[in-house]
Amino acid sequence: MNKNRSSITFIHSIRFKLIVGLIVVMLPVVTYLIYNNVYSIKVVRNQVAASISDTVSLYMDIVDQSLDSVDAYLLRLIIEENGFLPLESVVHHDSDAYQLEKIRIFQKMYEDMRYYQTLDFTFIYNTQNEELILVPNEYKQRETVPDWQETNRSLAEFARSASGLEYEKAWFDKKIGDEYYVLRMVKSGQLYIGMGININLLLGPKHLLDLGDNVQAVFTNDQNEPLQDERYFFNHDLNLAYPVEDYEMTGEHNDYLIVGEASSKGRFHLVALVPDDAILEQLPYLLRITYVIACASALSVAIALIALRKTVLLPIRRILAAMRKVKEGFLDERIPYSRSSNEFETMNETFNGMVTEIQQLKIDIYEEQLVNQKAELRQLQLQINPHFFLNSLNIVYYLALDKKYALIQELSLSLIRYFRFMFQSGADFVSLQDEIKHTENYLRIQSFRFPDHLSYEVEVPEEALSIALPPLMIQTFVENSIKYAMDTDRQTHIQITVELSSHEELRIRVRDTGPGFSDELLQRLQQNINLMSAQGEHIGIWNVKRRLELLYKGSATIQFGNQDGAYVEIRLPVNEAS
Repeated sequence: MNKNRSSITFIHSIRFKLIVGLIVVMLPVVTYLIYNNVYSIKVVRNQVAASISDTVSLYMDIVDQSLDSVDAYLLRLIIEENGFLPLESVVHHDSDAYQLEKIRIFQKMYEDMRYYQTLDFTFIYNTQNEELILVPNEYKQRETVPDWQETNRSLAEFARSASGLEYEKAWFDKKIGDEYYVLRMVKSGQLYIGMGININLLLGPKHLLDLGDNVQAVFTNDQNEPLQDERYFFNHDLNLAYPVEDYEMTGEHNDYLIVGEASSKGRFHLVALVPDDAILEQLPYLLRITYVIACASALSVAIALIALRKTVLLPIRRILAAMRKVKEGFLDERIPYSRSSNEFETMNETFNGMVTEIQQLKIDIYEEQLVNQKAELRQLQLQINPHFFLNSLNIVYYLALDKKYALIQELSLSLIRYFRFMFQSGADFVSLQDEIKHTENYLRIQSFRFPDHLSYEVEVPEEALSIALPPLMIQTFVENSIKYAMDTDRQTHIQITVELSSHEELRIRVRDTGPGFSDELLQRLQQNINLMSAQGEHIGIWNVKRRLELLYKGSATIQFGNQDGAYVEIRLPVNEAS
C-alpha cells in the first residue's frame, strides 16, 4: 500500500513532470537523428557489401577458370598419354622398362608445367607398386621453396588411404606441412593422377582486382575454417560462415562485414572481411555530423536534467524534507543555506522564520499547559468526600454519649493523621510506605463505623516501601470498596497486595469480597469512558485515572475486573522516592 502511494506521489511530483516534459520534447528529435544515422549506416554497408560481393564473385570466376584449364589439361593428359599403360602393366617397378617410362612421363609433365604457372606440382601414385612420382613446377616463381620430401611423403600417405571416388568430383583442400593446398586427383586404372596448387599462390591475381586496402580476403573450407592466417582469425574471434545472400557482421564486437562466394570447381570458398571502421569512413560528411548532433542532443538532455536537478529539484527536495521533519514534530529542523535562485532563498528564509515562530509558540503553550496541569493535579488531590467527614464526626458524637473516651482518643488521633496527610504540601509523589500507612489509618477509621463487619489485610514487600507513587492512589480504591461492597448483613474483607516485578514495574492490587462491578459499569471502566455523573459518582476513580494520565503520560495502566468480588490492579513504572 505504501509502495503504491509512493508511486502515485512521484507521478504527481514536479520532478516527474519536468523529466517527462524534457523527454517528450527531445525524444522524437533524438530518435529521428539516431534512426537517420542508423539507416544511413545500413545503406552504406549494403553498398559496400554489394561492391565487395561483386568483386569476390568476379575473382572467384577467375580462379575457377584457372582451375578449369588445369582440369582440362589433366583429363587430356589421361586420354592422350599412352605411357601410363606400361606403368600399370609392369609388375616390378625396378625393371628397366618401368624406370624408362617413369622418366619419360616425368619429363613430359615437367615440360608441360611450363604452360601452367598456377600449378605447384603434379603427381602420379601407383597403387600396385605403392610408389609416388612427384613432379614439381620448377618454372614457377616463388618466395619460398616447398619441402619436396615432406610433400612427397604426405601425398603418398594420403593416396594410400584415399578411396578415390570422393576426390574425383572437385578440388579439395589438404594441409601439407605448414601450408594448405588445393588438390585435384583422378583415378585411371591402378593410378591416381593429381595436381596441387598452394592456396596462398591461388590468390596471385588479386592485385588485378580492387578489393580495397582494408579488405581481408581468405580461402576457407566447407567447415568455414581459414586456409590462411589461421592465428589472425582465431585471435580476432572471427566466424567465417557467410550468408548466401546479403551480408552479416562478425567478430567479437560485430566489427567486421563478411561476404563470400563458393567455388564452382572445388570444396572451398573465398571470403572477404571489411572492418566496420573502414565502412563508416565512407559515410558522407553531413551524415557523420548528424550522428554527432544525435549524440550531442542526448548529452544535452542529460546535462539539462542535471542542471534542472541542481537549480530546481534539489531546493524543492530540501524544502519538502524540512517540512516532513517539522510535521513529525522536529521543530529544530531548518533548511540549511545554500546558494540558489532568489525565489528559493526567499522561500527558505520564510520557512525557517515560520518554524522558529511555531517552535516558540509551542513552547509558550506547553508551559501554559504545565501550569494548568499542576493546578488541576493540586485540585484533584484536595478533593475530600464530605460524607466521610460527617460520618467521622457522627462516630465521635456517639462514642462521647457512651463515654468511650479511649476510643474517642484513638479515633481523633486517626482523623488527625488522616487530614494531615490529605492537607500536606501537595507533592506529586509520596513513598509507598506513607501511602500504605495512610490507607491503613483510613481503614482503622472505617472499622469504627462498621465494627465486626469490616476486615482488611495488607501485603507489601519491604524492598518496595521506598518506591514513589502518586498520593491517595491506593486509599481511593479502598474507599470505593467500602462505599459499594460493605453490607451490614455480612462481613466484608478488603485485601491490598503489592508486588515488585523483575522488569521494574510496581503492581498494586485492591480486592474486596463484595458483589463486584456490574456488567455495565465494568464495560464502561474497560472502555475508559468518563464515569463522573452530576451527583459525583465514581469521582474517585476518575480522579486517579486523570492523575495517572497527567503524571505518567500513558505508561501507567489500570485494570478492573470481578473475581469473588471486585478487584482493581494498577501497574506503575518504578519511580524511587528521593
